[in-house]
Amino acid sequence: MDPIAASAGRQDENILIEKAKKGDFEAYGQLVERYERKIYRLARNITQSNEDAEDVLQDAFLKAYEHLDGFQGQARFYTWLVRIAVNESLMKLRKRKSDRSVSLDENIETDEEPIAREIAVWDNPEKQYSRAEMKQVLDEAITSLKPIFRVVFILRDVEELSTEETAETLGLSIAAVKSRLLRARLQLREKLTRTFKRKGDQILGYV
Repeated sequence: MDPIAASAGRQDENILIEKAKKGDFEAYGQLVERYERKIYRLARNITQSNEDAEDVLQDAFLKAYEHLDGFQGQARFYTWLVRIAVNESLMKLRKRKSDRSVSLDENIETDEEPIAREIAVWDNPEKQYSRAEMKQVLDEAITSLKPIFRVVFILRDVEELSTEETAETLGLSIAAVKSRLLRARLQLREKLTRTFKRKGDQILGYV
């Protein structure tokens, strides 16, 4: 985005926030309209549930409004909103029997040494599968990641937050974010490699 346009957009947003703080529901409604699709997508990617994502969307914007006076503008409003939505999404995961132990504080190594993996070469998967099939394969691979890796991957590579913003949002160190992102990417590549190879073998079996 053009820096001048970005600055103007930020100023416009700050005006809406100040109006909303004074009880202007229409101003807050404009903020909701601006980010509701992104927040829903974020929640859907983390929870893997349309119903939970809808709940997170409602709860996140309600909680943001209730605590709007506490927003000091030191970070972008969207980054602040993402932090709330991530927390609400993780609460949904913790309520599920299979994810009761979900925690972003789980201890893992935070070194940035490269991890040696035997990765097969992809044979132009985009030529073998439709866009819809590729999206389904990628969604399934992301879903299979442990939550501590999935959330970092979604914030950095899907929502395109910076490493610093991701660290601030999740309350992690920058080193931890880099480490988890590296592991998420490697795990995804490994899973996708196996999937493409398996599908390729299936296709060859019918030839």
